[in-house]
Amino acid sequence: MEKRKLGFWQIWNMSFGFLGIQMGFALQNSNVSRIFQTLGADIDDIPILWVAAPLTGLIVQPIIGYLSDRTWTKLGRRKPYFLVGAILASTALFIMPNSPFLWFAAGMLWIMDASINISMEPFRAFVGDNLPDSQRTSGFAMQSFFIGIGAYFASKLPLIFTHFGVSNTAPLGIIPDSVKYSFYLGGVAFIVTVLWTVITSKEYSPEELEAFEAHKKTTYKKETRSAEWFIKNGNSHLAKGLLFLIISGLFSFSIYHYDLKKDLYVLSLGLIGLGGLALLFSGLMQKNNKTENGFVTIMNDFQFMPKMMKQLAWVQFFSWFALFSMWIYTTLAVTQHIYKTTDTTSEAYNIGANQVGEMFANYNLIAAIAAFLLPLLAKYTSRKFTHFVALTCGGLGLISIYFINEPTVFTMEWLPMIGVGIAWASILSIPYAMLSGSLPSSKMGYYMGVFNFFIVIPQLVAASILGFLVSKFFNSEPIYALFIGGGSMILAGVISLTINDKSNIEINE
Repeated sequence: MEKRKLGFWQIWNMSFGFLGIQMGFALQNSNVSRIFQTLGADIDDIPILWVAAPLTGLIVQPIIGYLSDRTWTKLGRRKPYFLVGAILASTALFIMPNSPFLWFAAGMLWIMDASINISMEPFRAFVGDNLPDSQRTSGFAMQSFFIGIGAYFASKLPLIFTHFGVSNTAPLGIIPDSVKYSFYLGGVAFIVTVLWTVITSKEYSPEELEAFEAHKKTTYKKETRSAEWFIKNGNSHLAKGLLFLIISGLFSFSIYHYDLKKDLYVLSLGLIGLGGLALLFSGLMQKNNKTENGFVTIMNDFQFMPKMMKQLAWVQFFSWFALFSMWIYTTLAVTQHIYKTTDTTSEAYNIGANQVGEMFANYNLIAAIAAFLLPLLAKYTSRKFTHFVALTCGGLGLISIYFINEPTVFTMEWLPMIGVGIAWASILSIPYAMLSGSLPSSKMGYYMGVFNFFIVIPQLVAASILGFLVSKFFNSEPIYALFIGGGSMILAGVISLTINDKSNIEINE
């Protein structure tokens, strides 16, 4: 028994919700640094304010994946999460640009990112659930297409509203109307497009998925876990948890003693410390025979992730470290390095900030086009080689911004973003296509959520160390964060060549 192959428009409908999801995500990425700076944030403090987004994803995505694997309602398995997330995210998009204070905006970023994650994570598992292995590259490529189109339009919205006479400047501490109206339109698009997917797409029942799984050859092997196994594993978690907490304490003390940048506490306490506590609680629960709960299951299944996921982890780490450096620092780099201003009320600053919106729009447009070309290259070469080429192009694109002297439309808005767009299309499709074939359907949502760890952790690392690196070694010049990001993306491309991927690929059925 095998899953039926879907037609072009069926794959279109099941991916259409990503258009609205990415509009919300792109409005967040291209405007939140601007909002923070408008509300009084210093350049060196911008990364730490962004930490809410990846930290939220680290917590929310595996939980939502775990729950959606075990959900079945009249609406379906994944679709209830699409809908709830869309309602919450749309509400947050209406509130965010009206933030009266910096702390309020930082809190809204947390809520908005959590809501986007609630919708977005099940969409990845949705493709794995509904498509046979041979069509998954096309399925994730379709998601990349909608991500590109949605982000292109959303990134241009402030400029579009400015063109039609909406004010692009505002008094000190006030968000311009061009940004506010962009968020309002994004909120409407988010809920409408997700509703389209909910109404037009069907899901396989749990019984059908179980039947498919029985006929599927997979590298995943179910572990038999006795009471003795849980005790032994609990001891291992306790030892690792204590080690993590000791490292966290020593690292935090060093930050305090040497008066290092406070952003580093995100790494010492937020990542290493919380990881240690999670291992410690998991170990205690297993030693006390409290193993029948979601927390212990999540912690233990993380140990037995498929080999493919382990191979992709480092590729994802360096890819997303680069992307996060771009999202945080491009507005700051362009306005300071190219337009020579940090005054958020000045015309030069807002011209530069709008040009960043154009740059982000353009790389997403390139991604929408590349989404259909990359599967062709992968078919005639391999997915790992395709990913290598794409990431190398992206890294060179980021580095090239450093060398721009005259910000013309071509040199500024297009040339660097061609490479970034190709990389973005590949990052959003190729790793997921390679991974999904190695996952059991009963844990598809969970492991897609866990895979997000290798997206979130590099973002937390970027948020904690980029501000330190830029201020300590580069005289607080944000352009160097993009230079670091470009090198990181090229390294990810080189690592991708080591992945063992032998799946067959079909372009479209």
